[in-house]
Amino acid sequence: MNWRRNEAKIGTRGPLPPGVAVSGKEDSPLVRRAYPEPSHAYRSAFARDAARILHARSFRRLAGKTQVFTRLPADPPGDHVRSRLTHTLEVTQIARTLATALGLNAELAEALALAHDIGHPPFGHAGEKALDRALHGYGLSFDHNLHALRIVTWFEERYPAFRGLNLTLAVREGIVKHSRDYPAGQHPELAEYFPGEFPPLEAQLIDLADEVAYLTADLDDGLDSGILSLGEVREALPFFRDFHDAALRAYPTAAPRLAVYEALRRLLNALVTDLADEVRARVAELGAATLDDIRQAPDRLVRLSPPLAAARAAAKKFLYARLYNSPEMEELHAHAERVVQELFRVLMADPALMPEDHQVQIPTEGLARTVADYIAGMTDGYIEQLWVRHGGQ
Repeated sequence: MNWRRNEAKIGTRGPLPPGVAVSGKEDSPLVRRAYPEPSHAYRSAFARDAARILHARSFRRLAGKTQVFTRLPADPPGDHVRSRLTHTLEVTQIARTLATALGLNAELAEALALAHDIGHPPFGHAGEKALDRALHGYGLSFDHNLHALRIVTWFEERYPAFRGLNLTLAVREGIVKHSRDYPAGQHPELAEYFPGEFPPLEAQLIDLADEVAYLTADLDDGLDSGILSLGEVREALPFFRDFHDAALRAYPTAAPRLAVYEALRRLLNALVTDLADEVRARVAELGAATLDDIRQAPDRLVRLSPPLAAARAAAKKFLYARLYNSPEMEELHAHAERVVQELFRVLMADPALMPEDHQVQIPTEGLARTVADYIAGMTDGYIEQLWVRHGGQ
């Protein structure tokens, strides 16, 4: 199958109407910060936000947090497998490319991409599920996007004038809503983030840039680790097989692993190109010309075309069955569950084991939320050390 869109149907590629992009002008409401600051001499508000995220301690800790896996059981940690940090950098590259191609605010897209996983706890999604289950016993839940908002508005302490990073309204809204919509009235604490309205296209891009990045990267890591075989990937995913066949035809003498890399490169390019084309088509079909048109649209406008969306869904189903929930990963998931749950119980029983700056949060946040906040900030290595220190084996 030809996975390229028919350009005759989508018209000339180019930027979207300028009014649909988020304005970076200092008088824009979305540039507003909780604590007013003077504008910078040569950096935009969103460029400053991206830098603040990049220099945050919570961003650096992503280097020590699992994306999908860092090792197989009984193996040492792998140096080439993606971490939460390297995944974030790949999402950032894709998001900035898309925003630039569409004439959107690339600096805003970059800031949002850098922050999109900053609220993840250790051990990847297995750790997030374990922490969420631990909180359910206290009538609470864990959402990494809402936790990310808490990080950038409170936990990061770098400035004497205020708590948090004092990010713009556009970045804070995008952190909360890039992958989830909140009906009006459901979360009163999120009232300033336009509940009941879709986020700007720059924020919508992050969700799909994330999926495109991890789909291709996880195929790469899965094949490189040996959990996935090339034969089964070719059989299960026709769109990968087509790109792999094209790579073999173009480079018949290439080493097998280089042919795989070429196939994944072509696959990634096709997904990103299709995504940009589909956004153009949907914005044109709606006749959107302003940001309000985007917010009030019948649905989100950032999507893949139906053929590529179906291919992506098939790949996602395959990866869940053969990689994320594979027998090879079951031991790692069970270990993550045990470490998080046991350490959660230890800290609930003896809050004095937490640092003082977390203990002082207990009267306002409650003990369970404070313990969850502490655990969520840990890297994989640190939580393992703390678990062993308090009796884990």
